[in-house]
Amino acid sequence: MSPKDVSSGSGRGTGWITPGRVVVALLVVLVAVFICVNTNKVTIRVLIPEVTMPLWLALLAVFVIGLLCGGYLFRRRGK
Repeated sequence: MSPKDVSSGSGRGTGWITPGRVVVALLVVLVAVFICVNTNKVTIRVLIPEVTMPLWLALLAVFVIGLLCGGYLFRRRGK
């Protein structure tokens, strides 16, 4: 098989605009809008201390903690 045969494919995803990049670009725009809308300060009680921070930062922290926990629980085990 020549390189032309391999790279021609079905035409889907050719060039620099691919479906995956479009989805990532849309997510980046949604995150930017989310940050701009949720700039209010909130007070959060973490066990004993109270912390005041922007809402988007608190949600981002919870999201990152969830990603880390999910990554730890569902990581692939080596042989």
